[in-house]
Amino acid sequence: MGSKKIALVLALALALTGGVWAQPKASAWFNAEGKEVKYEKLKKDLLNADVILFGELHNNPICHWVQWEMTDFVNREGEGRLILGMEMFETDQQLVLDEYMSGQMSERSFKGQTHFWPNYTTDYKPIVEYAKENGIPLIATNVPRRYANIIYLNGMAALDSLPAAAKAYFPAGDMPLDTNLRSYREMLEMGMGHGGWDMIRAQAMKDWTMAWSINKNLEEGDSFLHFHGTFHSKYGEGIGWYLRQMNPNLKIVVIASVEQAEVDELEEDHLGEADYIIAIPETMTKTH
Repeated sequence: MGSKKIALVLALALALTGGVWAQPKASAWFNAEGKEVKYEKLKKDLLNADVILFGELHNNPICHWVQWEMTDFVNREGEGRLILGMEMFETDQQLVLDEYMSGQMSERSFKGQTHFWPNYTTDYKPIVEYAKENGIPLIATNVPRRYANIIYLNGMAALDSLPAAAKAYFPAGDMPLDTNLRSYREMLEMGMGHGGWDMIRAQAMKDWTMAWSINKNLEEGDSFLHFHGTFHSKYGEGIGWYLRQMNPNLKIVVIASVEQAEVDELEEDHLGEADYIIAIPETMTKTH
């Protein structure tokens, strides 16, 4: 059989079996309306933002790779000072974090005195070390989990009996809470009412404290890049909602992360989740 006939037979066989296997896309970027956008468009908006809220999937390696690339890009191309913040570090850990970032503490001591998430080494350490090497401030933004747990178990009023030293780790005063926010309503429904509104208040305390930590460390001309679970800024709510109460003039870009069976199109359920949405195949390997 001649070469042309062999090629024809192979082409026919491929057509009958579904065509040529194509390498799947590892991710795709979309805007809030579901239109696919180029990463170059996103990069321009990043440089014009005061605050970038990157909602991640904690165990997704694509999210963490993009975060490192984004950190490096804003650090190199941004005109002002870059500041990083992470949900993974709590406000009572800031002193230890500062000592490590300034070179006054060994990594061994740092690990011994700080609560790390199980995927710290693979997912967060590269960004922490980049910040350390480049003199980028890194802020521990989240409320200590023990205080969120107090709210969940006993309500907001239980915080009143804490000593002043403890209250320094979260915002003062009464926490505002919009019970009509879609993200909190969804959380309540997902929990089927378990924990009631005290569960939502515990979640909101995290969002309020992270927004407070961002706002008090942000100066004019800075770019603050913050990493957290995607639920904390879903629909521009959570951290973003509290930031706008504190400083309505901030230019905020919100990024959400979602997993889908296919990433050629954004699924309808994810429309409007953020200014930019990164869709990742649900078969992507997990880091823990």
